[in-house]
Amino acid sequence: MAFITVSAEAGCRAEEAGRAAAHLLGFAFLGEPQIEELMAAEFGGPVPDKAWSFALTSIAARLGLDHHLIICTADSEYLLPKISGVMRVRLIAPDAHRAGNIMLDRRSDRAGARGMLASLEASDRARRKSRFGRAAAETHRFDLILNAAAFPTEAIASVIQSAALAAGLDICGHLTATAEAHLQFQVRLQLARYGIVPAGKAALTRKRFSHPSEQMFANLLDFYRISWEYEPRSFPLQWDKDGKVTEAFTPDFYLLEFDLYVELTTMKQSLVTRKNHKVKLLKAIYPHINIQVFYQRDFQDLVFKYGLEGRQVETNVIT
Repeated sequence: MAFITVSAEAGCRAEEAGRAAAHLLGFAFLGEPQIEELMAAEFGGPVPDKAWSFALTSIAARLGLDHHLIICTADSEYLLPKISGVMRVRLIAPDAHRAGNIMLDRRSDRAGARGMLASLEASDRARRKSRFGRAAAETHRFDLILNAAAFPTEAIASVIQSAALAAGLDICGHLTATAEAHLQFQVRLQLARYGIVPAGKAALTRKRFSHPSEQMFANLLDFYRISWEYEPRSFPLQWDKDGKVTEAFTPDFYLLEFDLYVELTTMKQSLVTRKNHKVKLLKAIYPHINIQVFYQRDFQDLVFKYGLEGRQVETNVIT
């Protein structure tokens, strides 16, 4: 069994580093969106703050029967206590660097970014106080602390990979049924104090594709052994005066090896104006994000070039 938890100070882009490290190590990745989905499946929605770490530990233990995991969420250092095979990572950075990231990610000026950073830090302290009775992260709980301002994302992921290999996480087996049952028993005792019972429904599943062209494109990527994720991240594009997201864009695919998002648009050209507008906004707000749009003609060229008609690629993948 191998688990890596990644948490960070606000504005450190921990999820990007966690995804990249998961790709290098061949681990499954859980970020905030995936965790929210799993919590909803297992418990019907959010759980009380005091029960949060026990609830997520229950989910992680079940997934650990079949997967090695990188779990990227705030306060994740409190998960899976007192068991081996866990490495806890923390990303930190100077205020100026984190404010600069927020300027890019939220299309804000420097003064606004500093205000957002202060608000995020206050929320972090309040959440941690509510969950664990302490407002500050405790450095002794981490096995690896990295300055995110000193390294690009790829380098951070590489350091995490090296540390994991040095710790022998690459040779760990999956969590045994006996160990999982013992851990679940301990967690259930804690959750019972809040009237919570795990439903046993949480599982890692691949999302259904919303269009046949996406399935065909995924088959092509698999055939050429290109690692991909489907709709892994939504990018906020518009906010109201209170900072609530009013418009967002979720690219169809992310190609990990190329750090590239891909959006498929197979509808008629006359109907893609709105999507083009979103892509243009995304590029303006997030200039560090690489994205490629494939239009109907582009996809037809792929179909013709690689013979994706009918079941050909599916047959090739199976055989």
